[in-house]
Amino acid sequence: MPVAVKRVYEKPVRGDGARVLVDRLWPRGVRKEAVHTWLKELAPSDELRRWFHVRPQRWDMFRQRYLKELSRPPAAAALEELYGLAEERSKLTLLFASRDVEHNNAVVLKQLLDGMRKPPTGTGPAAAAAMPARQRARARRPR
Repeated sequence: MPVAVKRVYEKPVRGDGARVLVDRLWPRGVRKEAVHTWLKELAPSDELRRWFHVRPQRWDMFRQRYLKELSRPPAAAALEELYGLAEERSKLTLLFASRDVEHNNAVVLKQLLDGMRKPPTGTGPAAAAAMPARQRARARRPR
């Protein structure tokens, strides 16, 4: 199943298939009809988004932290919904508003969908419970 990544401001085309917005805020000037589904729970937290905005050169660290966020219950449920959409649709387009088309949360989600796998198991609740309290507190803090 092909998955595409596209800025939400680009004109919809017939080949887009199901268009899924994966940002927390609705983009200005975009009509509701231009989007099939809005999964705002898949967006990175405000803290992580702000952290990455100031440190775009730390893409790998952003990606790792974002995958950890996807293992939290609201995001995990939205991720399951996204996997379901990917299975039932022949084509899926993930929409984002960021100007950086190569480094954003939609790119990470596309990588997950291309492999049709969940985030690494070492980032889930069981792994968090197993680590010492000081390390847990440090992991939650955006840098």
